[in-house]
Amino acid sequence: MSLSISIPDDVLESVKLPRSELKQELLKEVAFALYSRGITSMGTARKFAKIDKWKFLEGLAERGIERHYNEAELKEDRAYANRHK
Repeated sequence: MSLSISIPDDVLESVKLPRSELKQELLKEVAFALYSRGITSMGTARKFAKIDKWKFLEGLAERGIERHYNEAELKEDRAYANRHK
């Protein structure tokens, strides 16, 4: 399923971003909003925003959004830390 959203021109013109960055920035903001409300996972939000994990984590920090941290991510982080001692 695919969904298109129509944003009126006057709304787009009022956004203080260069036209060339507008679509990508709006996608990121929607992704962060959905993640922060617990509506979607980090992986799905990252896919929607078309950014990698580290850029997404930076974006969370910049926006003061708390990371939803689960058991699987804890195991992944521990394994990474053990490999890089």
